[in-house]
Order: sequence, then structure tokens, then C-alpha cells
Amino acid sequence: MTANRPVLRGVVDALGGLPLFITAPLYRHWHLRWGATDDEVRGPMPGDDAVPKASFDATRAITIAAPPALVWPWIVQMGYRRAGFYTYDLLDNAGYESAEVVLEEFRHLRVGDWIPLASRVSETTAFRVKGFETNEWLVWEKPDSTWAWKLVALSDGGTRLITRLKQRYRWASPAMAAFTLVLLEFGDFPMMRRVLRGIKTRAERGSAAGGTSDAGRTTSGRARHRGRAAGHPRCVGPPATGVRHAR
Repeated sequence: MTANRPVLRGVVDALGGLPLFITAPLYRHWHLRWGATDDEVRGPMPGDDAVPKASFDATRAITIAAPPALVWPWIVQMGYRRAGFYTYDLLDNAGYESAEVVLEEFRHLRVGDWIPLASRVSETTAFRVKGFETNEWLVWEKPDSTWAWKLVALSDGGTRLITRLKQRYRWASPAMAAFTLVLLEFGDFPMMRRVLRGIKTRAERGSAAGGTSDAGRTTSGRARHRGRAAGHPRCVGPPATGVRHAR
């Protein structure tokens, strides 16, 4: 019975979010820019040039009372059967609970590393790391889609976390395009809101505990998809042309 409790919690959690999933298209204009300012919505993000004509283009943002160095590790370790996505675990992590600590094996990135969305890793079920600069910005890419992150250091020591998801519906493959449309138009906002709030909660908890960028890190044997460890503090791929990233 005890082993079934996480699954039961996951079912209850997913059912609780059902109204948001069903009604998301009704408030699409609002949720495509949830939490973001006009400047953040209009402004460039790394990787914008990879999908210039996106069918789905969402820019969301949240303010976090923790410095970028404490926010960054929670983004880097995301992925299916890695740290999860801090959202509805039954839907995006096979029922396994998202990590509550920073996982040592996923602290380091290289351009080209996989960020899995499902158990079978392929170009359609996983993003690849396109480029990043530690504690500043990160871009994941797969065919017809990019998921970008930007961390802006605030004067009060906090972080403005901005994320942009761009997707082009490729109607040359109607079944896949229709599946992607339904997935994003109904599911993206409830999931993405949870992702941002999940990152915020975890980073602020570490900051309140007086942590540094290494606070709360541990090694986990639960993770199935292991990243390639490398001591690269910076590994840069091509950002959008002419973009200046806040430091």
C-alpha cells in the first residue's frame, strides 16, 4: 500500500489540474505571456532564430528570491527520469516524484546533451542542449522547436527567470502536427506554470537556508538518463543574432 501512495498522489494531483488543461485554449492570449512584462514578451531570447515562424510562441516569467547561481542547477537537471520537471509527475515523469535536491550527476552540461521528455530518447521525444552560459542562459532544441531560459540578476539579489517555448506545427505530417497542437494548446500552460513555480520554491528554499550554488546537492542512483560529467563552467552555442544577454 505504501508503494502505491506516490502514484495515488499523482493521480489526485493530475485530476486537480484537469480544469486548467480543459480550459487553456479559452485564455490562450493571457497564458502565452503568463508573468511576463511587455518588454520580456517583445525582447529577443537565445535561440529565437532557430524557429523564426512559430505556430506556438509562449514567453513566461517569474521572480525568484534567490540569486541565479541557486536557480541554475534546478533548470540544468530537468528531464524525464532525471530530476523530473517539478510539475505533474504522473504526466511527465512516469509517476516518479520530481527531485527536491540538486543532483550531482546532472550539474554539468555540454552542447548536444539530451534532455529527455519520455523513456525512448529520439529527436521527437527529447531536446538537445543547443547552447548555454552558466547562470545566464540556456537553449534546448529539437526539430521545429526550442525551449529557451534566461536568468537576469536583480539588484536585490534575486533572479528574474524568463522562459520561451517556440514550436512550428509541421502539417506535412498531419498526425504528428495534430498531436503536438493538442499537447501544447491544452497542456503547455498548466505544466509550465507548475515548472516555474517548482523552480521558484526549490531555489528560494535553498536561499533561505543560507545555501550557495552547491546547497543541497546529492548523488542519486534513481536517475536513469545520466548526463556526461564535465567540468565546463561555460559552454556556448550560437545565441540569436545581435542578442545581448543580461549579466
